[in-house]
Amino acid sequence: MAAEGELAATSSLSTTRVFKKASPNGKITTYLGRRDFIDYGSNIDPVDGVVLIDPEYLKDRKVYANILAAFRYGREDLDVLGLTFRKDLFGTTVQVYPPVSENERPLTQLQTRLMKKLGSNAYPFYFEIPQDAPSSVTLQPAPEETGKVTHVLLSKPCGVDYELKTYVGDTDQEKAHKRNSVRLAIRKLTYAADESAPQPRAEVSKDFVMSSGKLRAEASLDKEKYYHGENISVNLTIDNNSGKKVRKVHISVIQVSDIILFNKASYKCVVAEMESEDRMPVMPSQNGFCKVYTLCPTLDNNRDKRGLALDGKLKHEDTNLASSTIVRDNVNREGLGIVIQYRVKVRLILSIGASDVVLELPFTLTHPKPETPPPSRPVSVGGDATLDTNLIQLEEGNDPAFVDDDIIFEDFARLRLKGAETEEADA
Repeated sequence: MAAEGELAATSSLSTTRVFKKASPNGKITTYLGRRDFIDYGSNIDPVDGVVLIDPEYLKDRKVYANILAAFRYGREDLDVLGLTFRKDLFGTTVQVYPPVSENERPLTQLQTRLMKKLGSNAYPFYFEIPQDAPSSVTLQPAPEETGKVTHVLLSKPCGVDYELKTYVGDTDQEKAHKRNSVRLAIRKLTYAADESAPQPRAEVSKDFVMSSGKLRAEASLDKEKYYHGENISVNLTIDNNSGKKVRKVHISVIQVSDIILFNKASYKCVVAEMESEDRMPVMPSQNGFCKVYTLCPTLDNNRDKRGLALDGKLKHEDTNLASSTIVRDNVNREGLGIVIQYRVKVRLILSIGASDVVLELPFTLTHPKPETPPPSRPVSVGGDATLDTNLIQLEEGNDPAFVDDDIIFEDFARLRLKGAETEEADA
């Protein structure tokens, strides 16, 4: 198994980690400052790092870095007639060694510090993820769910994941060998844009056969955008001028995952629900019923539920329910792999013999944008100012050369999250 480690930059004010992984033969080692890269709406965190090489081992060969986003719907070792259970959504490759002049750009602070520490055999790489690239999503299908998808998809977890790979080869098209390549699983997550949206609201007016008058119901949410772990308030008003009575109300939060592969399939999963008979029933000719109900969809309450879409690849403690997919204008939905949506369903359960009254309220579930934005990097070679995340936070007023001496390496077998099991597929 390839050795992994972390590099800790320790000072009197802060400590940060840098992920490190070496190839099985130890001839190339990849350093990466983070595994989560954020889509802020206007820009996306760049993927930058450093590769440490052994020039004597390479001889005339080259070192490449590749980033790939793929929709995986089966294990790679179950290839049939050369066909893999995978659909590539985005991918790009750059040559790391020997350096190519057209790929040169100003170094980030992470790269500057690592190259100073690692020496002359360390070479930088840099990727920009396009705006229309999909976000990382894992979908665990439930056994009872059926759809226009293959049996493999129903029996194996599927999802959109990102992989960073560095490898040795004569050309960038050469197949990477396990002994001299490094694979790291990374994630692309989405943060909320600052744009305001209309408050979700739905209204229904229903009449009944053999009954005069109508039942009018209106439901609304207190806002359109919610952050993970935030309570959702549902305001319900009922004016009952019909001959039926409302016995109780059932409210649920539903996650809808549209899988856009060869055929479109949808998975629906209830992530929060409640049923109330408080102040019920609402009798005929009773008007002015008004009540606010509160729900909170979280992963903690749904950890063992199959058919659930999550941010990222595994049900680790550092993940959560999948964020709503932001579909930008003129973006091909097939390139997104999985599209996540949420809605609140309000069901009024009436007296026996009458069909239920249903209202649905779509909303957005996402991450909040950090209060402190990432620092900007210097102007690029082309003269355009490019926003860049400083993966190792430097204390204000300190020069990189000053804190660089405090960098220490700590090798460890594998990064583990409390309460989560390590899987072979995890880099």
